[in-house]
Amino acid sequence: MSSPLDQNQQALLESLAATLNPTQAIWVSGYAAALGNGASSGASSTSKNITVLYGTESGNSEMLADKLTKAAKKKGHKAKLTNMADIAAKDLVDTDTLLVVVSTWGDGEPPETAETFHGELMAGGFDLTGVEFSVCALGDTSYEQFCQTGMEFDQQLEKLGGKRIIDRVDCDVDFDDTFASWETSIWEKLGASSGGAILPAFGGASAGPAVVFDKKNPYPAEILENVVLSGDYSAKETFHVEFSLEGSGFHYEPGDVLCVIPQNADDTSDNVLAVSKLKAEAEIEIKNVGKTTLGYALKNLLDITGISKKVATNIQALSGSDELAKLIAGEGAESFKDWSYGREVIDLLELVTLPADMTAQQLVDCFRALPPRLYSIASSPKAHPDEVHLTIAAVRYDAHGKARKGVASTYLADDAKPGTKVNVYLHKNKNFRLPENTDTPVIMVGPGTGIAPFRAFIEERAEDQAKGESWLFFGDQKYNEDFLYQLELQDHLKSGALTKLDVAFSRDQPEKIYVQDKMQENAAELWAWLEQGAHFYVCGDASRMAKDVNDTLISIISTQGGKNQEEAEEYLKALKKDKRYQRDVY
Repeated sequence: MSSPLDQNQQALLESLAATLNPTQAIWVSGYAAALGNGASSGASSTSKNITVLYGTESGNSEMLADKLTKAAKKKGHKAKLTNMADIAAKDLVDTDTLLVVVSTWGDGEPPETAETFHGELMAGGFDLTGVEFSVCALGDTSYEQFCQTGMEFDQQLEKLGGKRIIDRVDCDVDFDDTFASWETSIWEKLGASSGGAILPAFGGASAGPAVVFDKKNPYPAEILENVVLSGDYSAKETFHVEFSLEGSGFHYEPGDVLCVIPQNADDTSDNVLAVSKLKAEAEIEIKNVGKTTLGYALKNLLDITGISKKVATNIQALSGSDELAKLIAGEGAESFKDWSYGREVIDLLELVTLPADMTAQQLVDCFRALPPRLYSIASSPKAHPDEVHLTIAAVRYDAHGKARKGVASTYLADDAKPGTKVNVYLHKNKNFRLPENTDTPVIMVGPGTGIAPFRAFIEERAEDQAKGESWLFFGDQKYNEDFLYQLELQDHLKSGALTKLDVAFSRDQPEKIYVQDKMQENAAELWAWLEQGAHFYVCGDASRMAKDVNDTLISIISTQGGKNQEEAEEYLKALKKDKRYQRDVY
Protein backbone atom coordinates (compact mmCIF):
# COMPACT_ATOMS: atom_id res chain seq x y z
CA MET A 1 0.00 0.00 0.00
CA SER A 2 1.45 3.39 -0.99
CA SER A 3 1.99 5.99 1.72
CA PRO A 4 -0.81 8.56 2.15
CA LEU A 5 1.83 11.08 3.34
CA ASP A 6 3.16 13.85 1.14
CA GLN A 7 6.91 14.12 0.50
CA ASN A 8 7.58 16.53 3.38
CA GLN A 9 5.59 14.40 5.88
CA GLN A 10 7.34 11.24 4.69
CA ALA A 11 10.75 12.85 5.11
CA LEU A 12 9.90 14.10 8.61
CA LEU A 13 8.64 10.66 9.62
CA GLU A 14 11.74 8.86 8.32
CA SER A 15 13.99 11.39 10.01
CA LEU A 16 12.20 10.91 13.33
CA ALA A 17 12.12 7.12 13.00
CA ALA A 18 15.91 6.99 12.59
CA THR A 19 16.36 8.54 16.04
CA LEU A 20 13.94 6.33 18.00
CA ASN A 21 14.85 3.51 20.34
CA PRO A 22 12.40 0.53 20.53
CA THR A 23 10.49 1.95 23.53
CA GLN A 24 10.05 5.32 21.81
CA ALA A 25 8.92 3.63 18.59
CA ILE A 26 6.19 1.73 20.45
CA TRP A 27 5.02 4.95 22.11
CA VAL A 28 4.83 6.78 18.75
CA SER A 29 2.90 3.84 17.30
CA GLY A 30 0.34 4.13 20.08
CA TYR A 31 0.08 7.87 19.59
CA ALA A 32 -0.60 7.42 15.89
CA ALA A 33 -3.17 4.69 16.60
CA ALA A 34 -5.02 7.01 18.98
CA LEU A 35 -5.12 9.69 16.28
CA GLY A 36 -6.57 7.18 13.83
CA ASN A 37 -9.18 5.92 16.27
CA GLY A 38 -10.29 9.44 17.08
CA ALA A 39 -10.76 10.22 13.41
CA SER A 40 -12.50 7.05 12.32
CA SER A 41 -14.35 5.52 15.27
CA GLY A 42 -17.97 4.84 14.51
CA ALA A 43 -19.05 4.39 18.15
CA SER A 44 -19.25 8.11 18.83
CA SER A 45 -21.94 10.26 20.37
CA THR A 46 -22.46 13.78 21.59
CA SER A 47 -20.71 14.66 24.83
CA LYS A 48 -22.79 13.84 27.88
CA ASN A 49 -22.86 15.45 31.30
CA ILE A 50 -22.24 12.49 33.60
CA THR A 51 -22.48 12.50 37.38
CA VAL A 52 -20.72 9.57 39.00
CA LEU A 53 -22.24 9.26 42.46
CA TYR A 54 -20.78 7.02 45.14
CA GLY A 55 -21.56 5.92 48.68
CA THR A 56 -18.76 4.09 50.44
CA GLU A 57 -17.85 2.59 53.79
CA SER A 58 -14.41 1.10 53.20
CA GLY A 59 -13.44 3.00 50.05
CA ASN A 60 -14.15 0.42 47.32
CA SER A 61 -17.10 2.33 45.87
CA GLU A 62 -15.06 5.55 45.74
CA MET A 63 -12.19 3.77 44.00
CA LEU A 64 -14.48 2.30 41.34
CA ALA A 65 -16.38 5.57 40.91
CA ASP A 66 -13.12 7.43 40.41
CA LYS A 67 -12.11 4.90 37.75
CA LEU A 68 -15.48 5.37 36.03
CA THR A 69 -15.13 9.17 36.07
CA LYS A 70 -11.69 9.04 34.49
CA ALA A 71 -12.96 6.64 31.81
CA ALA A 72 -15.85 8.99 31.02
CA LYS A 73 -13.46 11.92 30.57
CA LYS A 74 -11.19 9.86 28.34
CA LYS A 75 -14.18 9.16 26.12
CA GLY A 76 -14.77 12.88 25.76
CA HIS A 77 -17.69 13.27 28.16
CA LYS A 78 -18.02 15.85 30.90
CA ALA A 79 -17.92 13.92 34.16
CA LYS A 80 -17.83 14.81 37.83
CA LEU A 81 -17.23 12.56 40.82
CA THR A 82 -19.63 13.18 43.72
CA ASN A 83 -19.77 11.74 47.23
CA MET A 84 -23.30 11.14 48.51
CA ALA A 85 -22.19 12.94 51.67
CA ASP A 86 -21.77 16.15 49.65
CA ILE A 87 -25.05 16.34 47.76
CA ALA A 88 -28.77 16.54 48.50
CA ALA A 89 -30.97 13.95 46.80
CA LYS A 90 -33.22 16.64 45.28
CA ASP A 91 -30.20 18.00 43.39
CA LEU A 92 -30.37 14.93 41.14
CA VAL A 93 -33.14 16.68 39.15
CA ASP A 94 -30.37 18.71 37.47
CA THR A 95 -28.52 15.55 36.41
CA ASP A 96 -28.53 14.28 32.81
CA THR A 97 -26.70 10.96 33.17
CA LEU A 98 -26.25 9.37 36.59
CA LEU A 99 -23.94 6.44 37.32
CA VAL A 100 -24.24 5.16 40.90
CA VAL A 101 -21.70 3.00 42.72
CA VAL A 102 -22.84 2.20 46.25
CA SER A 103 -22.05 -0.44 48.85
CA THR A 104 -24.24 -2.10 51.44
CA TRP A 105 -22.93 -2.12 54.98
CA GLY A 106 -23.87 -4.40 57.85
CA ASP A 107 -27.36 -5.90 57.66
CA GLY A 108 -28.67 -4.10 54.59
CA GLU A 109 -27.75 -0.57 55.69
CA PRO A 110 -26.35 2.23 53.50
CA PRO A 111 -22.79 3.38 54.15
CA GLU A 112 -22.63 5.81 57.04
CA THR A 113 -21.55 8.69 54.83
CA ALA A 114 -24.57 8.04 52.59
CA GLU A 115 -27.24 7.72 55.29
CA THR A 116 -28.68 11.22 54.89
CA PHE A 117 -28.70 11.08 51.09
CA HIS A 118 -30.30 7.63 51.16
CA GLY A 119 -33.04 8.83 53.50
CA GLU A 120 -33.77 11.84 51.28
CA LEU A 121 -33.88 9.74 48.13
CA MET A 122 -36.23 7.16 49.65
CA ALA A 123 -38.52 9.94 50.91
CA GLY A 124 -38.83 11.15 47.30
CA GLY A 125 -40.98 14.18 46.55
CA PHE A 126 -39.14 15.20 43.37
CA ASP A 127 -39.26 14.21 39.69
CA LEU A 128 -36.32 12.57 37.93
CA THR A 129 -37.97 12.33 34.51
CA GLY A 130 -35.26 12.94 31.93
CA VAL A 131 -32.48 11.47 34.07
CA GLU A 132 -30.86 8.31 32.70
CA PHE A 133 -29.13 6.12 35.26
CA SER A 134 -27.50 2.82 36.10
CA VAL A 135 -26.45 1.33 39.43
CA CYS A 136 -23.49 -0.80 40.41
CA ALA A 137 -24.17 -2.31 43.84
CA LEU A 138 -21.39 -3.65 46.07
CA GLY A 139 -21.98 -6.17 48.82
CA ASP A 140 -21.01 -9.45 50.42
CA THR A 141 -22.98 -12.64 49.78
CA SER A 142 -22.22 -13.84 53.29
CA TYR A 143 -24.77 -11.27 54.50
CA GLU A 144 -28.50 -11.88 54.28
CA GLN A 145 -29.29 -8.46 52.76
CA PHE A 146 -26.80 -8.75 49.89
CA CYS A 147 -26.52 -5.46 47.94
CA GLN A 148 -29.73 -4.19 49.57
CA THR A 149 -28.76 -0.51 49.37
CA GLY A 150 -27.97 -0.72 45.66
CA MET A 151 -31.30 -2.46 45.04
CA GLU A 152 -33.13 0.33 46.88
CA PHE A 153 -31.34 3.04 44.90
CA ASP A 154 -32.08 1.29 41.61
CA GLN A 155 -35.78 0.84 42.36
CA GLN A 156 -36.29 4.34 43.75
CA LEU A 157 -34.52 6.10 40.87
CA GLU A 158 -36.90 4.37 38.47
CA LYS A 159 -39.90 5.09 40.70
CA LEU A 160 -39.04 8.80 40.66
CA GLY A 161 -39.05 8.84 36.85
CA GLY A 162 -35.47 8.00 35.93
CA LYS A 163 -34.77 5.87 32.87
CA ARG A 164 -32.44 2.90 33.34
CA ILE A 165 -29.49 2.78 30.92
CA ILE A 166 -28.68 -0.86 31.68
CA ASP A 167 -29.75 -3.19 34.47
CA ARG A 168 -28.17 -2.96 37.91
CA VAL A 169 -25.29 -5.32 38.68
CA ASP A 170 -24.67 -6.80 42.13
CA CYS A 171 -20.99 -7.33 43.03
CA ASP A 172 -19.65 -9.68 45.67
CA VAL A 173 -16.40 -8.91 47.52
CA ASP A 174 -14.48 -10.10 44.46
CA PHE A 175 -15.99 -7.32 42.36
CA ASP A 176 -13.45 -6.63 39.60
CA ASP A 177 -14.94 -8.76 36.80
CA THR A 178 -18.56 -7.83 37.49
CA PHE A 179 -17.72 -4.13 37.62
CA ALA A 180 -15.67 -4.36 34.41
CA SER A 181 -18.57 -6.05 32.59
CA TRP A 182 -21.01 -3.37 33.83
CA GLU A 183 -18.65 -0.57 32.78
CA THR A 184 -18.19 -2.08 29.32
CA SER A 185 -21.97 -2.24 28.88
CA ILE A 186 -22.30 1.38 30.02
CA TRP A 187 -19.92 2.65 27.36
CA GLU A 188 -21.52 0.45 24.70
CA LYS A 189 -24.77 2.28 25.45
CA LEU A 190 -23.39 5.78 25.96
CA GLY A 191 -20.56 5.58 23.42
CA ALA A 192 -17.68 8.03 23.22
CA SER A 193 -17.98 11.69 22.42
CA SER A 194 -17.25 12.47 18.77
CA GLY A 195 -14.45 14.70 19.98
CA GLY A 196 -13.09 12.13 22.33
CA ALA A 197 -9.79 10.96 20.82
CA ILE A 198 -7.43 10.51 23.75
CA LEU A 199 -3.75 10.79 22.97
CA PRO A 200 -0.81 9.65 25.06
CA ALA A 201 0.71 12.51 27.03
CA PHE A 202 3.92 13.91 25.62
CA GLY A 203 6.98 13.31 27.72
CA GLY A 204 10.34 11.62 27.81
CA ALA A 205 10.82 7.94 27.08
CA SER A 206 10.07 5.71 30.02
CA ALA A 207 12.12 2.77 31.13
CA GLY A 208 8.84 0.88 31.63
CA PRO A 209 6.53 0.67 34.64
CA ALA A 210 7.84 -0.58 37.95
CA VAL A 211 6.15 -3.58 39.53
CA VAL A 212 2.94 -2.46 41.21
CA PHE A 213 1.66 -4.46 44.16
CA ASP A 214 -2.11 -4.37 44.60
CA LYS A 215 -5.15 -6.60 45.01
CA LYS A 216 -4.37 -8.58 41.87
CA ASN A 217 -0.66 -8.71 42.65
CA PRO A 218 -0.28 -8.70 46.47
CA TYR A 219 3.03 -8.06 48.13
CA PRO A 220 4.66 -10.95 50.05
CA ALA A 221 5.40 -9.10 53.30
CA GLU A 222 7.84 -10.67 55.71
CA ILE A 223 6.69 -10.99 59.30
CA LEU A 224 9.09 -9.11 61.55
CA GLU A 225 7.41 -9.70 64.87
CA ASN A 226 4.35 -11.50 66.19
CA VAL A 227 3.74 -11.09 69.93
CA VAL A 228 0.83 -11.74 72.27
CA LEU A 229 -0.56 -8.58 73.86
CA SER A 230 -3.11 -10.16 76.16
CA GLY A 231 -2.21 -11.70 79.51
CA ASP A 232 -1.95 -15.39 80.34
CA TYR A 233 -5.35 -15.39 82.06
CA SER A 234 -7.20 -13.32 79.48
CA ALA A 235 -10.34 -14.73 77.88
CA LYS A 236 -8.98 -13.41 74.57
CA GLU A 237 -5.94 -13.92 72.37
CA THR A 238 -4.81 -10.56 71.05
CA PHE A 239 -1.68 -10.27 68.92
CA HIS A 240 0.55 -7.47 67.67
CA VAL A 241 1.90 -8.35 64.20
CA GLU A 242 4.59 -6.38 62.37
CA PHE A 243 5.15 -6.66 58.60
CA SER A 244 8.03 -5.40 56.50
CA LEU A 245 7.03 -3.22 53.54
CA GLU A 246 10.59 -2.73 52.29
CA GLY A 247 10.57 -2.80 48.49
CA SER A 248 6.78 -2.81 48.24
CA GLY A 249 6.36 0.78 47.10
CA PHE A 250 3.44 1.09 49.52
CA HIS A 251 2.67 4.45 51.08
CA TYR A 252 -0.06 4.64 53.71
CA GLU A 253 -1.53 7.10 56.19
CA PRO A 254 -2.96 6.52 59.66
CA GLY A 255 -6.55 5.43 59.15
CA ASP A 256 -5.75 3.24 56.15
CA VAL A 257 -6.31 -0.50 55.98
CA LEU A 258 -4.05 -3.48 55.34
CA CYS A 259 -5.71 -6.24 53.36
CA VAL A 260 -4.45 -9.73 54.19
CA ILE A 261 -4.81 -12.64 51.79
CA PRO A 262 -5.33 -15.53 54.23
CA GLN A 263 -5.03 -19.27 53.88
CA ASN A 264 -7.47 -21.83 55.19
CA ALA A 265 -6.19 -24.00 58.03
CA ASP A 266 -5.02 -27.49 57.08
CA ASP A 267 -7.70 -29.17 59.16
CA THR A 268 -10.40 -27.06 57.50
CA SER A 269 -9.42 -28.04 53.97
CA ASP A 270 -8.74 -31.66 55.05
CA ASN A 271 -12.29 -31.93 56.47
CA VAL A 272 -13.82 -30.78 53.18
CA LEU A 273 -11.72 -33.32 51.29
CA ALA A 274 -12.76 -36.08 53.67
CA VAL A 275 -16.50 -35.36 53.39
CA SER A 276 -16.36 -34.99 49.61
CA LYS A 277 -14.32 -38.22 49.20
CA LEU A 278 -12.26 -36.47 46.52
CA LYS A 279 -8.51 -36.54 46.00
CA ALA A 280 -6.36 -33.50 46.74
CA GLU A 281 -4.48 -34.14 43.49
CA ALA A 282 -7.62 -33.86 41.35
CA GLU A 283 -7.21 -31.21 38.65
CA ILE A 284 -9.65 -28.30 38.60
CA GLU A 285 -9.83 -24.87 37.00
CA ILE A 286 -10.42 -21.57 38.78
CA LYS A 287 -11.45 -18.35 37.06
CA ASN A 288 -8.55 -15.89 36.71
CA VAL A 289 -6.18 -18.56 38.05
CA GLY A 290 -6.28 -21.41 35.57
CA LYS A 291 -5.64 -25.08 36.23
CA THR A 292 -4.55 -26.22 39.67
CA THR A 293 -5.27 -29.01 42.13
CA LEU A 294 -8.28 -29.36 44.39
CA GLY A 295 -6.08 -29.46 47.50
CA TYR A 296 -4.33 -26.21 46.59
CA ALA A 297 -7.62 -24.49 45.79
CA LEU A 298 -9.25 -25.55 49.07
CA LYS A 299 -6.22 -24.33 51.02
CA ASN A 300 -5.48 -21.07 49.21
CA LEU A 301 -8.19 -19.94 46.83
CA LEU A 302 -11.71 -20.78 48.02
CA ASP A 303 -13.97 -19.65 50.85
CA ILE A 304 -14.74 -23.02 52.45
CA THR A 305 -16.04 -21.73 55.78
CA GLY A 306 -18.51 -18.90 55.20
CA ILE A 307 -22.12 -19.90 54.61
CA SER A 308 -24.44 -17.88 52.42
CA LYS A 309 -27.71 -18.71 50.69
CA LYS A 310 -25.87 -18.69 47.38
CA VAL A 311 -23.39 -21.35 48.54
CA ALA A 312 -26.20 -23.36 50.13
CA THR A 313 -28.23 -23.15 46.92
CA ASN A 314 -25.25 -24.39 44.90
CA ILE A 315 -24.73 -27.35 47.23
CA GLN A 316 -28.46 -28.12 47.22
CA ALA A 317 -28.48 -28.15 43.41
CA LEU A 318 -25.50 -30.48 43.40
CA SER A 319 -26.88 -32.84 46.03
CA GLY A 320 -30.63 -32.62 45.41
CA SER A 321 -31.18 -32.45 49.20
CA ASP A 322 -34.84 -31.90 50.12
CA GLU A 323 -33.88 -30.99 53.69
CA LEU A 324 -31.54 -28.22 52.53
CA ALA A 325 -34.11 -27.00 50.00
CA LYS A 326 -36.65 -26.59 52.81
CA LEU A 327 -34.13 -24.69 54.94
CA ILE A 328 -33.30 -22.31 52.09
CA ALA A 329 -36.97 -21.72 51.36
CA GLY A 330 -37.73 -21.16 55.03
CA GLU A 331 -40.17 -24.07 55.13
CA GLY A 332 -38.38 -26.03 57.86
CA ALA A 333 -38.65 -25.69 61.62
CA GLU A 334 -35.82 -23.15 61.44
CA SER A 335 -35.11 -20.44 58.91
CA PHE A 336 -31.85 -20.74 57.01
CA LYS A 337 -30.51 -17.63 58.76
CA ASP A 338 -31.13 -19.15 62.19
CA TRP A 339 -29.77 -22.55 61.20
CA SER A 340 -26.59 -21.20 59.64
CA TYR A 341 -25.61 -19.03 62.61
CA GLY A 342 -22.36 -20.46 64.02
CA ARG A 343 -22.14 -23.08 61.31
CA GLU A 344 -19.74 -23.43 58.38
CA VAL A 345 -19.52 -25.02 54.94
CA ILE A 346 -18.53 -28.36 56.46
CA ASP A 347 -21.92 -28.47 58.20
CA LEU A 348 -23.68 -27.98 54.86
CA LEU A 349 -21.67 -30.77 53.28
CA GLU A 350 -22.43 -33.10 56.19
CA LEU A 351 -26.15 -32.27 56.00
CA VAL A 352 -26.50 -33.52 52.43
CA THR A 353 -25.58 -36.67 50.53
CA LEU A 354 -23.13 -35.72 47.81
CA PRO A 355 -23.31 -37.64 44.50
CA ALA A 356 -20.96 -40.61 44.30
CA ASP A 357 -19.87 -39.47 40.83
CA MET A 358 -19.35 -35.83 41.83
CA THR A 359 -16.25 -34.28 40.26
CA ALA A 360 -13.77 -31.98 41.94
CA GLN A 361 -14.78 -29.24 39.50
CA GLN A 362 -18.44 -29.53 40.52
CA LEU A 363 -17.46 -29.09 44.16
CA VAL A 364 -15.24 -26.02 43.70
CA ASP A 365 -17.89 -24.39 41.50
CA CYS A 366 -20.11 -24.25 44.61
CA PHE A 367 -17.76 -21.84 46.39
CA ARG A 368 -16.73 -18.23 45.96
CA ALA A 369 -13.16 -16.97 46.02
CA LEU A 370 -11.51 -16.65 49.43
CA PRO A 371 -11.94 -12.94 50.22
CA PRO A 372 -9.18 -10.81 51.72
CA ARG A 373 -9.55 -9.63 55.32
CA LEU A 374 -9.28 -5.92 56.06
CA TYR A 375 -7.52 -4.72 59.21
CA SER A 376 -7.14 -1.16 60.51
CA ILE A 377 -3.47 -0.25 60.48
CA ALA A 378 -2.00 0.18 63.97
CA SER A 379 1.14 2.14 63.11
CA SER A 380 2.36 5.47 61.80
CA PRO A 381 4.70 5.24 58.79
CA LYS A 382 6.65 8.16 60.26
CA ALA A 383 7.29 6.23 63.45
CA HIS A 384 7.93 2.90 61.68
CA PRO A 385 9.37 3.47 58.17
CA ASP A 386 8.96 0.50 55.80
CA GLU A 387 6.76 -1.30 58.31
CA VAL A 388 3.06 -1.77 58.98
CA HIS A 389 1.56 -3.10 62.23
CA LEU A 390 -1.75 -4.79 63.00
CA THR A 391 -3.65 -5.59 66.20
CA ILE A 392 -5.40 -8.95 65.78
CA ALA A 393 -7.83 -10.81 68.02
CA ALA A 394 -7.74 -14.53 67.24
CA VAL A 395 -11.29 -15.81 66.79
CA ARG A 396 -11.88 -19.23 68.35
CA TYR A 397 -15.17 -20.61 69.67
CA ASP A 398 -17.30 -23.73 69.96
CA ALA A 399 -20.63 -24.00 68.18
CA HIS A 400 -22.92 -26.90 67.32
CA GLY A 401 -20.49 -29.43 68.75
CA LYS A 402 -17.45 -28.29 66.79
CA ALA A 403 -14.43 -26.09 67.49
CA ARG A 404 -14.51 -23.09 65.14
CA LYS A 405 -11.93 -20.47 64.26
CA GLY A 406 -11.61 -17.33 62.20
CA VAL A 407 -9.79 -17.88 58.91
CA ALA A 408 -7.48 -14.86 58.80
CA SER A 409 -7.11 -14.16 62.52
CA THR A 410 -5.88 -17.67 63.35
CA TYR A 411 -3.79 -17.76 60.17
CA LEU A 412 -1.94 -14.69 61.44
CA ALA A 413 -1.90 -15.88 65.05
CA ASP A 414 -0.74 -19.45 64.39
CA ASP A 415 1.15 -19.42 61.09
CA ALA A 416 2.58 -15.93 60.61
CA LYS A 417 5.81 -16.52 62.49
CA PRO A 418 8.75 -14.10 62.14
CA GLY A 419 10.51 -14.74 58.84
CA THR A 420 7.45 -16.11 57.03
CA LYS A 421 5.72 -14.10 54.32
CA VAL A 422 2.08 -13.09 54.07
CA ASN A 423 0.44 -11.67 50.94
CA VAL A 424 -0.93 -8.19 51.56
CA TYR A 425 -1.99 -5.00 49.81
CA LEU A 426 -3.05 -1.54 50.95
CA HIS A 427 -6.52 -0.03 50.94
CA LYS A 428 -7.02 3.71 51.39
CA ASN A 429 -9.67 4.82 53.85
CA LYS A 430 -10.30 8.48 53.12
CA ASN A 431 -13.27 8.48 55.49
CA PHE A 432 -11.06 7.98 58.54
CA ARG A 433 -8.40 10.65 58.67
CA LEU A 434 -6.72 12.87 61.24
CA PRO A 435 -7.53 16.57 60.84
CA GLU A 436 -5.07 18.35 58.55
CA ASN A 437 -4.53 21.04 61.17
CA THR A 438 -2.47 19.43 63.92
CA ASP A 439 -3.71 22.05 66.39
CA THR A 440 -7.17 20.47 66.25
CA PRO A 441 -8.12 18.41 69.32
CA VAL A 442 -9.16 14.78 68.76
CA ILE A 443 -11.32 12.39 70.80
CA MET A 444 -10.82 8.68 70.11
CA VAL A 445 -13.04 5.81 71.28
CA GLY A 446 -11.46 2.42 70.63
CA PRO A 447 -12.17 -0.53 72.92
CA GLY A 448 -10.44 -3.87 72.30
CA THR A 449 -8.72 -4.12 68.92
CA GLY A 450 -10.52 -0.88 68.05
CA ILE A 451 -7.46 0.79 69.54
CA ALA A 452 -5.47 -0.11 66.40
CA PRO A 453 -5.94 3.05 64.31
CA PHE A 454 -5.63 5.24 67.40
CA ARG A 455 -2.19 3.81 68.17
CA ALA A 456 -1.37 5.01 64.63
CA PHE A 457 -3.03 8.41 65.24
CA ILE A 458 -1.13 8.99 68.49
CA GLU A 459 2.19 7.96 66.96
CA GLU A 460 1.61 10.23 63.97
CA ARG A 461 0.72 13.22 66.14
CA ALA A 462 3.79 12.54 68.28
CA GLU A 463 6.03 12.53 65.19
CA ASP A 464 4.38 15.73 63.95
CA GLN A 465 4.72 17.32 67.41
CA ALA A 466 1.06 18.23 67.17
CA LYS A 467 -0.11 20.93 69.55
CA GLY A 468 -3.74 19.81 69.52
CA GLU A 469 -4.95 17.90 72.58
CA SER A 470 -5.89 14.23 72.27
CA TRP A 471 -8.18 12.08 74.40
CA LEU A 472 -8.48 8.30 74.23
CA PHE A 473 -11.28 6.14 75.63
CA PHE A 474 -10.13 2.53 75.79
CA GLY A 475 -11.91 -0.49 77.21
CA ASP A 476 -11.70 -4.26 77.46
CA GLN A 477 -12.46 -6.99 79.99
CA LYS A 478 -9.68 -6.94 82.62
CA TYR A 479 -7.07 -4.33 83.49
CA ASN A 480 -4.31 -6.84 84.27
CA GLU A 481 -4.95 -9.01 81.22
CA ASP A 482 -6.34 -6.85 78.42
CA PHE A 483 -4.81 -3.37 78.69
CA LEU A 484 -3.43 -3.32 75.14
CA TYR A 485 -0.33 -1.15 74.57
CA GLN A 486 -0.47 -0.03 78.21
CA LEU A 487 3.20 0.98 78.52
CA GLU A 488 3.16 2.81 75.19
CA LEU A 489 0.05 4.78 76.14
CA GLN A 490 1.54 5.72 79.50
CA ASP A 491 4.70 6.92 77.76
CA HIS A 492 2.58 9.04 75.41
CA LEU A 493 0.79 10.53 78.41
CA LYS A 494 4.14 11.47 79.95
CA SER A 495 5.42 13.01 76.71
CA GLY A 496 2.19 14.91 76.11
CA ALA A 497 1.46 13.19 72.79
CA LEU A 498 -1.68 11.88 74.54
CA THR A 499 -3.43 14.44 76.72
CA LYS A 500 -6.07 12.33 78.45
CA LEU A 501 -6.76 8.61 78.83
CA ASP A 502 -9.96 7.09 80.24
CA VAL A 503 -10.24 3.33 80.55
CA ALA A 504 -13.15 0.96 81.24
CA PHE A 505 -12.60 -2.69 82.16
CA SER A 506 -15.96 -4.40 82.21
CA ARG A 507 -15.08 -7.52 84.24
CA ASP A 508 -13.06 -5.96 87.07
CA GLN A 509 -16.12 -5.16 89.21
CA PRO A 510 -19.62 -6.57 89.74
CA GLU A 511 -21.26 -3.96 87.52
CA LYS A 512 -20.01 -3.81 83.93
CA ILE A 513 -18.42 -0.54 82.89
CA TYR A 514 -17.94 0.34 79.21
CA VAL A 515 -16.40 3.19 77.24
CA GLN A 516 -19.77 4.85 76.84
CA ASP A 517 -20.08 4.98 80.64
CA LYS A 518 -16.74 6.79 80.82
CA MET A 519 -17.96 9.20 78.17
CA GLN A 520 -21.02 9.95 80.28
CA GLU A 521 -18.88 10.50 83.37
CA ASN A 522 -16.93 13.12 81.43
CA ALA A 523 -19.93 14.58 79.62
CA ALA A 524 -19.28 18.26 80.41
CA GLU A 525 -15.64 18.13 79.34
CA LEU A 526 -16.40 16.09 76.24
CA TRP A 527 -19.02 18.63 75.18
CA ALA A 528 -16.52 21.45 75.76
CA TRP A 529 -14.01 19.71 73.47
CA LEU A 530 -16.63 19.35 70.75
CA GLU A 531 -17.55 23.02 71.02
CA GLN A 532 -13.84 23.84 70.69
CA GLY A 533 -13.76 22.02 67.34
CA ALA A 534 -12.60 18.54 68.36
CA HIS A 535 -12.87 15.67 65.89
CA PHE A 536 -14.56 12.56 67.27
CA TYR A 537 -13.52 9.05 66.17
CA VAL A 538 -14.88 5.56 66.90
CA CYS A 539 -13.37 2.21 65.94
CA GLY A 540 -14.55 -1.30 66.79
CA ASP A 541 -17.68 -3.41 66.98
CA ALA A 542 -20.53 -1.98 64.93
CA SER A 543 -23.44 -4.02 66.25
CA ARG A 544 -23.33 -2.91 69.87
CA MET A 545 -20.41 -0.72 70.92
CA ALA A 546 -20.57 1.80 68.09
CA LYS A 547 -24.35 2.11 68.42
CA ASP A 548 -24.10 2.61 72.20
CA VAL A 549 -21.35 5.22 71.76
CA ASN A 550 -23.45 7.02 69.15
CA ASP A 551 -26.47 7.06 71.45
CA THR A 552 -24.36 8.29 74.36
CA LEU A 553 -22.89 11.05 72.21
CA ILE A 554 -26.37 12.23 71.24
CA SER A 555 -27.36 12.18 74.92
CA ILE A 556 -24.32 14.29 75.87
CA ILE A 557 -25.01 16.79 73.08
CA SER A 558 -28.59 17.04 74.26
CA THR A 559 -28.02 17.41 78.00
CA GLN A 560 -24.82 19.47 77.90
CA GLY A 561 -25.84 21.55 74.89
CA GLY A 562 -29.40 22.18 76.04
CA LYS A 563 -30.88 20.62 72.90
CA ASN A 564 -33.86 18.36 72.32
CA GLN A 565 -33.45 14.96 70.64
CA GLU A 566 -34.00 16.27 67.12
CA GLU A 567 -31.59 19.18 67.60
CA ALA A 568 -28.95 16.87 69.04
CA GLU A 569 -29.26 14.52 66.06
CA GLU A 570 -28.92 17.48 63.68
CA TYR A 571 -25.81 18.58 65.55
CA LEU A 572 -24.36 15.10 65.05
CA LYS A 573 -25.27 15.13 61.35
CA ALA A 574 -23.40 18.41 61.01
CA LEU A 575 -20.35 16.83 62.67
CA LYS A 576 -20.50 14.02 60.12
CA LYS A 577 -20.89 16.40 57.20
CA ASP A 578 -17.88 18.41 58.39
CA LYS A 579 -15.92 15.13 58.75
CA ARG A 580 -15.57 15.77 62.49
CA TYR A 581 -17.36 12.51 63.39
CA GLN A 582 -15.74 9.52 61.71
CA ARG A 583 -16.19 5.82 62.36
CA ASP A 584 -14.24 2.72 61.37
CA VAL A 585 -16.59 -0.01 62.55
CA TYR A 586 -17.08 -3.64 61.57
